[in-house]
Amino acid sequence: MESQTHRVLILSRRDIESVVTIGDAIESVEAAFREHGLGHATMPAKVYLDLPEHEGDFRAMPAYLPNLKIAGIKWVNSHPGNRARGLPSVMAVTILSDPATALPMALLDATYLTLVRTGAGGGVAARRLARAGSSHLALVGCGVQAKAQAEALRRVLPIRQVTLFDLRQETARALQAEMGGWGMKVRVAPTPRECVQEADIVVTATPARQPVVEADWIRSGTHINAIGADAPGKQEIESALLARARIVVDDKEQAFHSGEVNVPLKDGTLKPEQIDATLGEVVAGKKPGRRTDEEITLFDSTGLAIQDLSVSRLAFDRCRERGLGTAIDLLGL
Repeated sequence: MESQTHRVLILSRRDIESVVTIGDAIESVEAAFREHGLGHATMPAKVYLDLPEHEGDFRAMPAYLPNLKIAGIKWVNSHPGNRARGLPSVMAVTILSDPATALPMALLDATYLTLVRTGAGGGVAARRLARAGSSHLALVGCGVQAKAQAEALRRVLPIRQVTLFDLRQETARALQAEMGGWGMKVRVAPTPRECVQEADIVVTATPARQPVVEADWIRSGTHINAIGADAPGKQEIESALLARARIVVDDKEQAFHSGEVNVPLKDGTLKPEQIDATLGEVVAGKKPGRRTDEEITLFDSTGLAIQDLSVSRLAFDRCRERGLGTAIDLLGL
């Protein structure tokens, strides 16, 4: 009998966008966080390849999710200067492999998936940690991730008002125009303080290395998704505000190294024991979600490989069912 050639499925952004929405991603990512909280996932620490002469870096992010029968790795960059080149600041590819045989199953464009899985993580956090009925969202930093966060948040909470701030006013205005058809009030604030001071939920999505949100701007009961700090030395939130907040991280090892808490932990203004929980522990029911209407909650998002694998598996399965993608004989087996 002639042996069947093993083929690897190549999935483009266009393929993936046609089968995975941010709403799909929220449910997929929540399931991945639950697996993480239950201890069912294997996820070595993110590896950084710094490129100081190019003002950027690469990150390698491996993981294994036994219940999804998938292992894989994402290769992703961060090059903030790419905006000036007309290129995305973040681009990525993911390789999915069969953990039983090690055969590669798919190579996926993960630029779109990185965008939606990060937004979805913010949605999961807000669903668990924000006050019920939260309706006023503030976005500090108005790039593509800010839009993804807003798209996710309006799926889990009754968002009716959005306030925007970006150092580039034209970026904030562009996002305001994009959100014009969402059926909510959207305005651009002249300062970050005016952006956040009346909000129920604050999202920070900037490359800042100095705090852009100060402690006395945030009122009791606010939930914060701190998205931008994803490398050592980055910090968006004033340390005094972190000290006031109940902090939930996506993964302690990654957060301690490169999340919003990394700088205050290093300088001693925050202690490791002040980190209350991981989001996986909250989703799995090991730790409570929001406890009172008065507490400030903060989700420190560094981005986990399990998020990438869960949405990549979803995209792979749906594309294969619909006959999308290009199958190639990569290994000659």
